Amino acid sequence: MSENQKKIWITGASSGIGKAVAEKFAAEGWKVAVSARRRELLQELAKNENIVSFPLDVTDQNQINTVFKNIISEFGNLDLCLFSSGTYEPKDEKNIDPEKIKNVIKVNFLGVVDCVKSVEEYFKSRKSGHISIVSSIAGYRGLPNSSGYGPSKAALTNFCESIYFDFKKFGVRVSVISPGFIKTSLTEKNEFPMPFLKTVDYAADKIFNGLVKSNAFEIHFPKGLTLTLKFLRILPIKVYLFLVDKLVKR
Repeated sequence: MSENQKKIWITGASSGIGKAVAEKFAAEGWKVAVSARRRELLQELAKNENIVSFPLDVTDQNQINTVFKNIISEFGNLDLCLFSSGTYEPKDEKNIDPEKIKNVIKVNFLGVVDCVKSVEEYFKSRKSGHISIVSSIAGYRGLPNSSGYGPSKAALTNFCESIYFDFKKFGVRVSVISPGFIKTSLTEKNEFPMPFLKTVDYAADKIFNGLVKSNAFEIHFPKGLTLTLKFLRILPIKVYLFLVDKLVKR
């Protein structure tokens, strides 16, 4: 491993956006640590000489700390962490199910918070580096049939905005990624039309360019969808609820 080789840790890397981003960074010459619960899928990824598998359940704080230490031990250092673990079951979100909502929050939000905590001291002491978190356009405003997923992503976006200021004092960059509809095993569960549906390779290119070739706080795509939703976000709540209600009834 070259001392000058850039290094990244990606969680949620066994499939979907996380996997595609891992492959993209590896193709660009980065050394990539990949984590997820599905060990066998990580082993397939690790057949790439630039990818190393570190299985992880993000709901286990002790396991997160151990995996991070193992990555530093093997890699020597890290330049970038991309935390993209997430779960989504649309059929479970049509009604309020407290236990299932708690599980979504535990994985999508608290799991990411624990990951950030595990690397906080490392990056602040180095006074450099970059932490990026995959949120979603679903976090922009409340949406129908999204009693757990949307709130978990809204919390993530707010969390990123909050920690941005503290990490900036130490020279550490924080960014948030807000993808639109990307064709993955999770979005395949949706039973509604998904405008501007894009591939994981499209998402990986956008994320790589946003993380490496720009200094933007938010990386959002595709713009045709995200800019529309950003406009809806600034509307008065009464107007927003009226418009969404009309769209739902179509």
